[in-house]
Amino acid sequence: MTFALSSTDALIVIDLQNDFCPDGALEVQRGDEIVPLVNRLQQRFAHVALTQDWHPAGHISFATSHPGTHPFETIQVAYGPQVLWPDHCLQGSEGAAFHPLLDTTRAEMIVRKGYNPRIDSYSAFLDNDHSTPTGLAGALKERGIQRLFFCGLAYDYCVHFSAMDAVTLGFTACIIEDACRAIDLNGSVARVNAEMQQAGIIRLYSDMLL
Repeated sequence: MTFALSSTDALIVIDLQNDFCPDGALEVQRGDEIVPLVNRLQQRFAHVALTQDWHPAGHISFATSHPGTHPFETIQVAYGPQVLWPDHCLQGSEGAAFHPLLDTTRAEMIVRKGYNPRIDSYSAFLDNDHSTPTGLAGALKERGIQRLFFCGLAYDYCVHFSAMDAVTLGFTACIIEDACRAIDLNGSVARVNAEMQQAGIIRLYSDMLL
């Protein structure tokens, strides 16, 4: 099976930042391996957008903001369960910068998320309250985009939440699996795969596009 691409398709590159790559503050194993593939994929799309985790110090998602807790624990906050993470992607830091080998020249927009200190933001479209928009959906719809292809980090968190919200917002959502890497925290990959199948999200491999 192959996918013919058109001007109504867009590639959404999720959080391909230093802190999510090896030796970063919140390392996704082998996260840097996808960078050359993502660069090749960008050449196939008329529209490319990048997202960037962009946290202030003391962010609600940091374990250090909750005395007595540890990274990867889950707590309850006003908008529901919140996994606590090591401090990562601090605004203006080297960790928040895109991987140095990522081609950013073809991106027509960069969407920063997670900058509100009181709410986390996994999705490219909505904060974790599932109601506060980032503005990406409107920008894509103004350009006539209908189908979105997701890649990046991490598959079972920000990529997954972005694809799920894309479907809710009326887009067709596809995930390029070999252009992602996962955290797989407490069986999260199996869980999100089931959720995405039920939502009608298409999972494919890059050789169907290149």
